[in-house]
Amino acid sequence: MTAATVRLQKRKRESLTDATLLMLISIAIFVIMYAVAVLTLGDKGFNKPKMMIDIINENAHLLIIGCSLTIVMIGGGINISVGGVIGLTAMSCGLFLNWISGTIESPFLTVSLTLLVALGIGLAFGLLQGFMVATLDIQPFIVTLAGMVLARGLTSVLSAKPVTFANAIFKSFKSDTKMELPFLGTMNAQGVLLSPKLELGALIAIIVVVLVWLLLRYAKLGRHIYAIGGNQQSAMMLSINVKSTRFWSYVISGVLSGLAGFVYIMHNAKADPSSVALRSEMDAIAASIIGGTLLTGGVGNIIGTFFGVMILSTIQKVIGLSGLKDAWWQQMASGAMLGLFIVMQSIVLSVRGKQTLKLPPWLSFRRKPEEPSLT
Repeated sequence: MTAATVRLQKRKRESLTDATLLMLISIAIFVIMYAVAVLTLGDKGFNKPKMMIDIINENAHLLIIGCSLTIVMIGGGINISVGGVIGLTAMSCGLFLNWISGTIESPFLTVSLTLLVALGIGLAFGLLQGFMVATLDIQPFIVTLAGMVLARGLTSVLSAKPVTFANAIFKSFKSDTKMELPFLGTMNAQGVLLSPKLELGALIAIIVVVLVWLLLRYAKLGRHIYAIGGNQQSAMMLSINVKSTRFWSYVISGVLSGLAGFVYIMHNAKADPSSVALRSEMDAIAASIIGGTLLTGGVGNIIGTFFGVMILSTIQKVIGLSGLKDAWWQQMASGAMLGLFIVMQSIVLSVRGKQTLKLPPWLSFRRKPEEPSLT
């Protein structure tokens, strides 16, 4: 084997980063899982492309806050207020739409003003939490926990009862902006082509995935986020402004949370203070981890987060179609999948780069040799 061949193989191994490796594992598991669902539940709709489009439509808001969580987790932080911000945004937008109903006739202006309300709420939480984490150096978990409680409390203050949107213009806009995908359609028994439809919220979510991927891969801020998550001291030695980078990561996370609230009402057209986006922050964290993002920071990939959301959503859909309607079955399955991926990440990263397959120390059953006594 020539020296050039050795260098080429070494370069190929080095090009496969931890984030890429974990992402590829997530993609492979999703493909296998979906193939099994097609084989076992094909008669329930999994054998048609419409099922995957429906999963994306139903979980578009989760995909956006998954991107939001991935950004702060790569930087070594956490944000558990995203679900509360979605609830507050959905309730605020619902009340705003009902308030302007009959006064504004322009669909574009109606939707634009509602979007500004959503983004404004997310921006306010992002600025406040970013300031407290970056400038005041308060633990992110404590700050975002307070933000979650505050957002949930404000949601109940705005309305203690479910709010259904009565704005006819918004309803018509919601129904008229679905993108038909005839190339994925299937014929029914009467010979009519049934084409799946991609909702506007799902299209927004896909655009967010692409933009965040570009941010983390090519933008200066994205490289700095990876740097401070990998090693904050090294990042400071490289003259990276750690406080500014962390601050902007939380601002972006807050804005994306507000956008996720807008996407949520685009799909559901109602807001219930007791259940809107309930546990979505936990689902987003789980999706990010399943997609290959490490809680310790420095490692993560938005494409992996997309497939993490798809894995969780497919599990929930499979359980629902299997006849297990109780919510705890989905929670148990999601928890088991999350635990499996955490263990798998530990094993993969422990054996990576070694010539032989060895278990990480915490899985080894061998006893450590006792140190010789000095007496």
